[in-house]
Amino acid sequence: MYKYIHQLKNWPQFTWNNDDLLYLLGKVRNLQGKLVGRMEALGFDLRKEAVLETITLDVIKSTEIEGEILNPEQVRSSLARRLGMNISGLVPSDRNVDGIVDMMMDAAQQFNNPLTSDRLFDWYSGLFPTGRSGNYRITAGAWRKDSTGPMQIVSGAIGKEKVHFQAPDARRLERKMSAFIDWFNQIENVDLVIKAGVAHLWFVTIHPFDDGNGKLARALADMLLARADGSSQRFYSMSAQIRLERKGYYDILKKTQKGNLDITDWLKWFLNCLLNALNSTETILAKVLFKAQFWIKHTSTALNDRQKLILNKLLDGFTGKLTTSKWAKITKCSADTVLRDIQDLITKGMLRKEPSGGRSTNYGLLEGEGRWKIGDRR
Repeated sequence: MYKYIHQLKNWPQFTWNNDDLLYLLGKVRNLQGKLVGRMEALGFDLRKEAVLETITLDVIKSTEIEGEILNPEQVRSSLARRLGMNISGLVPSDRNVDGIVDMMMDAAQQFNNPLTSDRLFDWYSGLFPTGRSGNYRITAGAWRKDSTGPMQIVSGAIGKEKVHFQAPDARRLERKMSAFIDWFNQIENVDLVIKAGVAHLWFVTIHPFDDGNGKLARALADMLLARADGSSQRFYSMSAQIRLERKGYYDILKKTQKGNLDITDWLKWFLNCLLNALNSTETILAKVLFKAQFWIKHTSTALNDRQKLILNKLLDGFTGKLTTSKWAKITKCSADTVLRDIQDLITKGMLRKEPSGGRSTNYGLLEGEGRWKIGDRR
């Protein structure tokens, strides 16, 4: 008696009902085409800014799905350096941040390069540069070994764990991953968007590594979506949308992994999630265009480097409230200098004192109110 789909005799011969997916797939393909067309009309610099915003969001939200919180400034700085963008105020980034950024960039920018086990091992090692996940040592540069027992997804207190899923035995991983990689690299008569959904499910069901399988599965899906777009520039974030629909994501995975090899329902969910991700791109584009329009409007306004640094941080989405003490710390100047800079920007109609008050006065951009809120990282 089987319990999971990977135990079925015909695994991994997935099937689905094309007629049930045709309408959703058509909507996805239509939106993808429109988005790529709009982005091509923006110009090189704005496209790079949009890619920076999108992949920053993708990295942050992909890690949040499993409950890991990365520093947004480190992610953005790591990405900007890899994109060759000259942005003021970049901060040093941790090795684990650089690792996931490198993985996402490699998946997106080298999307036509074949997938190999060594490429997956490199991604995996980058995610865990110390060879540990929390307090646990992991197997780097190899498939998991199951040395402490079978790989299981569990919840609940110790002694009262509930097993949601058990992955294939480690002794079968070499053969299973070889079949997956061969299929991933094949050119076949399957729409690449559908293939992205299948790859995501297939990989996360095999669960070939000790940790990080969800992040890797989403990177592989992004790689195939880049092939579907025919572009290395990412303008929408599937991971951000999955983060918003996290409960539904885990529910459909659990249902599918305990079902049969007809994965139509999973692919419906995947396509609907992708549609929502494409529609959510309007927020990113509005932010990028607003920033460009802001600097065009103020191109002749005299500003010092400190003021430009702070204004760009506000435009990029400052986390928390911008107070004079934070301003002084970021720009490394005295309180008197901060007050002069602030008053100058208020006089020039670029900054305002926020009405929220509190014990410390805080400041925000005067423009853009009603379109999106400064400090709101979406």
